[in-house]
Amino acid sequence: MATPRAPQLDDLFSALADPTRRAIVERLLTVGELSVGDVAVPFAISTPAISRHLQVLERAGLIERRIERQWRFVRVRTDALAPVESWLSRQKRHWTAALDRLEILAAAQTPEKQKS
Repeated sequence: MATPRAPQLDDLFSALADPTRRAIVERLLTVGELSVGDVAVPFAISTPAISRHLQVLERAGLIERRIERQWRFVRVRTDALAPVESWLSRQKRHWTAALDRLEILAAAQTPEKQKS
């Protein structure tokens, strides 16, 4: 088995752009490791289609596979989500600061109501 490479943000977002792949990742995060057959159970798509989705997730570094006798198991590499978490954190800090500055500016430009 090849050593997983560090996932790139574009690869992660591209892999997670598909709703089926997001659902697979969410299910694996909730349940843990599943066989490929068990991954396919809730989806109304073919097993080969599930395999293609799993290949995309694996190439992006989001999941890893394990073989035990005739079964293939997959699980999420939780460390692979760190770049997404880091990016989201930076975006939140940026937009919070920008909106705070906007709020201060709006408050400074809004005349106070006169008391009657």
